[in-house]
Amino acid sequence: MKRNERVLSAIQPTGDIHLGNYFGAIQNWVRLQDQYECIYGIVDYHAMTTPYKPDTLRANTWKMAFQLLACGIRPEHLFIQSMVPEHTELAWILGCVASYGEATRMTQFKDKAEQLRQSDKSAFISVGLFTYPVLQAADILIYKAHLVPVGKDQEQHLEFTRNIAVRFNHQFHSDYFPLPEPLFTETPKIKSLADPTRKMSKSLGEKHYLSILESPDIIRKRIRSAVTDTQPNPESISPGVENLFTLLRATGQEGIYSELLNQYRSGTLRYVDLKEAVAEALIKLLTPIRERYAEILANKKYYKNLIKDSSADIRNIAAQTLREVKDICGLLHAARTVKATDQNP
Repeated sequence: MKRNERVLSAIQPTGDIHLGNYFGAIQNWVRLQDQYECIYGIVDYHAMTTPYKPDTLRANTWKMAFQLLACGIRPEHLFIQSMVPEHTELAWILGCVASYGEATRMTQFKDKAEQLRQSDKSAFISVGLFTYPVLQAADILIYKAHLVPVGKDQEQHLEFTRNIAVRFNHQFHSDYFPLPEPLFTETPKIKSLADPTRKMSKSLGEKHYLSILESPDIIRKRIRSAVTDTQPNPESISPGVENLFTLLRATGQEGIYSELLNQYRSGTLRYVDLKEAVAEALIKLLTPIRERYAEILANKKYYKNLIKDSSADIRNIAAQTLREVKDICGLLHAARTVKATDQNP
């Protein structure tokens, strides 16, 4: 147990959790709860950086909370970002010590802006899309997180956060913020079922992904239609076949994975058998999650209150950090604080 080290990670509320999210992050979050002090956020402020509908954002935020609980995230580790307004106040302070030049080099802003322009040449590109890495830094630093689970494609954001912390500490002659370290873990890269050269994503369309709540019939249908090559080639495995093997191994079915991989290498594998094994392994893994989710939906009010309470508890940590940061920066405190009460339904 490493309870003296705090882990921070977060996810945007963009609808149902799909297999790429689950195997790439959520499954690991569940495991980390037994090793570290974990704080996990649903970052709905980040979801405002591109065009959205308010009712959809609110519904997706609760949906994400309930699905995370169904996957095994403990409620006391979970908060909703908009219930902790200290994040945005710290983001302003950190924005005043962040480097403009470094912000302009953040590749994810360029990628997302380009995606919006490709779908609509006159697409609105918000300042929030440009500055959200500063808010992301605030998400991490406000809890003085020691470790942040990241993939290689997210290293730039964590390095930006570390640079902001260094600059803050230097500017205000303090060693207040610890420098968060990346927590690299072995997580599978799940690809689109219809185009295995691309990451699994809901934005590509329903045939490209599987959510964790799909029925057994849908799982079988999507896996059966997953792209493969015409016949096994032991010398060079195709992206589609490799993706199916990755999915099978991610479910923990090591025995059948090894057996079918040996068949592939010997040139005797039938893809129908591989797809059947993947579908059945996913059904076995996801059925308890789907059933747990249904139980949570049947008691939504109770679980909403749990998340409100956990967000309020986690807010206490954020509020203490912000008070200390304001003291360091020479900022004043309000005469009295507003006590957190009922949040949005």
